[in-house]
Amino acid sequence: MTTGRLAELNEPGELWIRGYCVMLGYWNESQKTEEAISQDKWYKTGDIATIDEKGFCRIVGRSKDMIIRGGENIYPAELEDFFYTHPQVQQVQVVGVKDYRMGEEICACIQLKQGEETTPEDIKAFCKGKIAHFKIPRYIVFVTSFPVTTSGKIMKFKLREQMEQRLNL
Repeated sequence: MTTGRLAELNEPGELWIRGYCVMLGYWNESQKTEEAISQDKWYKTGDIATIDEKGFCRIVGRSKDMIIRGGENIYPAELEDFFYTHPQVQQVQVVGVKDYRMGEEICACIQLKQGEETTPEDIKAFCKGKIAHFKIPRYIVFVTSFPVTTSGKIMKFKLREQMEQRLNL
């Protein structure tokens, strides 16, 4: 949610930048420019970041990927970093999927290391006591691959669509 106020220290907010090296807008695309550049020429990066007491900036996720579950903001990158500490996880992507009651639910799409086996229940048990209860994914889906662009970047929007279809949401 955009409020227009400056975030406090260590509070996540959208990173805006400005300077001589920052673009003035999109060529012949005024609507896109209006969405990306504020009236006082700040570029809205779409990154969610925090700034600490020493002035260090830490990117915690992308605003378009943020999951809003029952009013709680959940950053997929934070959960993905956590899941990489599991010894059987090769690759993981976390997406928000539709939910009537909560708005969105968390879906962890996990590719296990070759020869490894586990269950969604085991993964949830691994989470308990290590991350906040509201961040434990409702859905754990094991996958063998992820949808990617020609340059190899994972297409989260496509993955979200696939999971909603697979989970009949």
